[in-house]
Amino acid sequence: MRKYQLLRKRLGSGGLFSLEPAPAASIPDIERAHDPAYVNAFVSGALSRAAIRRIGFPWSAELVARTLASVGGTLAAAAEAVRTGRGGTLAGGTHHAFHDHGSGYCVFNDLVIAARWLRTHGHARRVAILDLDVHQGDGTASLCRSDPDTLTVSLHGRNNFPFRKETSDIDLEFEDGVGDGDYLRGLAATLPRVASFQPDFILFQSGVDGLAEDRLGRLALTQEGLAERDAMVFALASSLGAPVVVTLGGGYSVPIERTVEAHAQTFLSLRALAGLS
Repeated sequence: MRKYQLLRKRLGSGGLFSLEPAPAASIPDIERAHDPAYVNAFVSGALSRAAIRRIGFPWSAELVARTLASVGGTLAAAAEAVRTGRGGTLAGGTHHAFHDHGSGYCVFNDLVIAARWLRTHGHARRVAILDLDVHQGDGTASLCRSDPDTLTVSLHGRNNFPFRKETSDIDLEFEDGVGDGDYLRGLAATLPRVASFQPDFILFQSGVDGLAEDRLGRLALTQEGLAERDAMVFALASSLGAPVVVTLGGGYSVPIERTVEAHAQTFLSLRALAGLS
């Protein structure tokens, strides 16, 4: 959890970014992706012990507030991207949450909630969810399985969590220890398939847990490789004229400062997309 504080401090210094508190997402917005009974049980503290264990966090009122703000931050970033072409949130990317349960420290799936919010309000017709966290976006894939207007893309470790994978529209799996070269070649081969979908909007799950120093990632990417990854994603968005939102995703490096710097690098690259130095 310390990375969130450090990243906020890193990006808030020097006046490079204007950071705003995340508003709480509304229950109707969340229920566009999730079972109302599950939503109510979580908010009211009525989840079973098994359901809480599957999420991974002990339930508390503070967890409810944080979860609603995490989703609300992604929705606020989407609204900002509608206005300006780009937005970001220092949380989110909770891609392991399914329709009627949470998993892997994810309660609600902010990516799918945002995609449906965009379409409901007429801001996009076709949305691409580009998930480059080292863990597969299994909840996202499941939620969007019957949704032809949302493209789900996941580049992830074959042998990493979740061990029972779902089927995204595009899945690319990497063996343990893959470095920059193979990873970037795989991404380069994938992005034209995303372009052919012709999305009006891109939601970018920008996890940095593929770093070699990451204690959970099992890949061997460098900071330079992640910078090239981000540049490729933003070049795609620019070529399509599609607004893009960055959500945080995972990162568990030792020392944690390596994760913070990698996340910061992604947001600095997003800033450069606007022509700002």
